[in-house]
Amino acid sequence: MTDLHPDLDPATGALLSFLAAAGAPPMWEQTPEEARAGFRTLAVDLRDDSLLPPMASVEERKVPGGAGPRPARVYRPEADGPLPTVLFLHGGGFVIGDLDTHDLACRTIARDSRAVVVSVDYRLAPEHPFPAAVEDTLAAADWMVAHLDELGGSERTGVAGDSAGGNLAAVAAQHLRDAGHPLTAQLLIYPVTEMGADTESFRDNAEGYFLDAETMAWFGRQYAGPDASAVDPTDPRLSPRLGELSGLAPAVVVTAQFDPLRDDGDAYAHALAEAGVHVEHRRFTGLIHGFVDMGRHSPAADAAVAETCRLFGELLHR
Repeated sequence: MTDLHPDLDPATGALLSFLAAAGAPPMWEQTPEEARAGFRTLAVDLRDDSLLPPMASVEERKVPGGAGPRPARVYRPEADGPLPTVLFLHGGGFVIGDLDTHDLACRTIARDSRAVVVSVDYRLAPEHPFPAAVEDTLAAADWMVAHLDELGGSERTGVAGDSAGGNLAAVAAQHLRDAGHPLTAQLLIYPVTEMGADTESFRDNAEGYFLDAETMAWFGRQYAGPDASAVDPTDPRLSPRLGELSGLAPAVVVTAQFDPLRDDGDAYAHALAEAGVHVEHRRFTGLIHGFVDMGRHSPAADAAVAETCRLFGELLHR
C-alpha cells in the first residue's frame, strides 16, 4: 500500500488500511463475477441492517428496460406526500453493483431529501456492454415521468447516481430535457462525465485510495465491450460533459479530494454553471471515492452525505 496523504480523513485511512490488510486481489485482476461478489461482501454482507434508515415501504417492481423489463425497487420515506420522485442509478463502473449494494444510499436519499426513490437494476457489462446501461436508464426515466401519480404523487422529479450511476443520471437528465420532461433537480455524486479524461486527480490519486487507475481502465474495457474501436468516447451518452448542457435541471455535484474522478466531476459542475445551470458544488476535503457508503466508518463521510442530501432536498422542494 502506498503512503497516504496526511490530509486524508483519519477514519477513512483506517478503513483503507483494513482493506489493504485483508489481502484481496485488486479488482482489475478478478473476473467480473469475482468483483461483484467482493463488492457485495463489502456493501451488503458486512453492514448492520438494523442501522438502515426505516422506510414507510420498500416495494420490488419491474420497470421497462432497453431489452425487456428490469428489476427496480421503490423506496417511500416516512413523510407526508405528495413527494418528488427520483430515479436512482447505482455506481460500480458499469460492471458491479446492484439494488442491494446501494440500498443504504437509496434509503438515505429518500429519508433526508424527502422523496420517493426508484432504484433501477440496469444491465451490466461485459455481458451487456455500452449502450445497454444507457438504454435501460432512459427507458426507466421515461416510465418514471409517465407514472408520477402512483410514485411520489407530485410533478417534481429528479435523477441521482454515484460514479457510473452519476454518468447515467447525467445522461438521463439530458434525455428528459430533450423529451420535454425537464427535471426539478439532479444529484451527481463523484460522476464520470468524460470517458478517458486525463486529469491531475486521476494521476495524483491513481493508487491507494480505494478506486485506482488500473480498476478504472478495467471498468472501461468491460463497458466498451469486444469491439471497443466502434465506441466513440465523445458520444454524449458515454461522456455527458460533451453534450448540450443548457436548460438542464439545477444540480448538486459532489466530489472527493482523494478520488481519481475528482477533477472530472469538478469540470462537469463548472461546465453546467457556464451553461447557465444552477449548481451546488461541493468538494469534500479528506474523503475518497465511495464515501457515500462509508458513513458508518467515518464521521466526516457521514456529515458529507448529510449535506449532500440536504442540498438535493432543497432543490427538489423549493
